[in-house]
Amino acid sequence: MEKAALRVGILETGRMPDELTARFADYPRMVAEWLSPLAAEFTTYAVLDGVIPEDPTACDLWVITGSKFGVYEDHPWIKPLEAFIRACRDAGRKMVGICFGHQIIAQALGGKVSKSRKGWSLGVQEYSVTSWPEALGEAPERVCLQAYHQDQVDAAPEGSRVIAQSDFCPIAGLWYPGFAITFQGHPEFRAPYASALLDSRKGTVLKPEQVEEAQKTMGRPTDAKLLAERIATHYAAI
Repeated sequence: MEKAALRVGILETGRMPDELTARFADYPRMVAEWLSPLAAEFTTYAVLDGVIPEDPTACDLWVITGSKFGVYEDHPWIKPLEAFIRACRDAGRKMVGICFGHQIIAQALGGKVSKSRKGWSLGVQEYSVTSWPEALGEAPERVCLQAYHQDQVDAAPEGSRVIAQSDFCPIAGLWYPGFAITFQGHPEFRAPYASALLDSRKGTVLKPEQVEEAQKTMGRPTDAKLLAERIATHYAAI
């Protein structure tokens, strides 16, 4: 009998700026492309529209996307999403969190998140690996990822391990043994989209000089592929 495909649920918590939709795939498709080594069946749930899955066992692995929203903001879907995260943990399902997903999983499990006084982290950033999960194979010395965020996890939940950090972002990656792995950076972002996103916010959300400095990093390689391959190979041991 042929083995059933891994079922991955993408919890969509944000969307790209309207002016970029004609040029780039949406965030769920970016996530599915990033995690293509899983050879999985992907299903998207529009959480930001109030679509919260009823059954945490409907998928084997759940991925929470990035978002322009803050996890501390009062949106009607935030608390239900936090409850679903805890239900997934209790049901023995695995999770991956990206940016907002990194933050909401931490908040749901007792961590603290806030808007950083340091401001924006933009472009390709390097994070030192501090406590790599043994289950995910040999530890890399560092991880480089695209970044686009102001909010940060200030306090990690009890029982989690900080796996990546930088001076700017001390909690840039978290591992919840037996449950989840999360990243503040964006492994699903490729350079063309990250560059276009920066340009779309130049002079409004972001200062021109911030964008110019971040654009200088776009040629640097990232470790998105490495992370996808490690998750694909060892997801059951997360």
